[in-house]
Amino acid sequence: MKTLLVALLVAILCAGKAHSFFCYRCENEPSNWNCLKPYKCSEQDQFCTTVTSTAGTGKNSVYQLSKRCTPTCTESFIDTGLTSVSTKCCSTSFCNISGATSIKTSGLLMAVGVLASFFYIFQSVL
Repeated sequence: MKTLLVALLVAILCAGKAHSFFCYRCENEPSNWNCLKPYKCSEQDQFCTTVTSTAGTGKNSVYQLSKRCTPTCTESFIDTGLTSVSTKCCSTSFCNISGATSIKTSGLLMAVGVLASFFYIFQSVL
């Protein structure tokens, strides 16, 4: 039975990719905690983007975060002194999880975590 479950899991992970591209989505949120809503992208979308903007200085600074699916993406960073806008792009499902502009998640690391979770669940059930 365990062998069958493992074979099924491997088949699912290796199966041809029907368009199932997901990104996190939010608009002008003050915190990344508000930007963890999964969204299924359209067939034209190839990238997840994270746009961060700050305005002002010190206690008067305002931080906004937007995440979405896009068909094209160009990374950029604009800093005028009082305002800054950063656009980051990535091309795997849920890769725009972080609100930080310098943190990137590893697809391999996420896959290993998911597999380990499945093995733990199946081990405790069987």
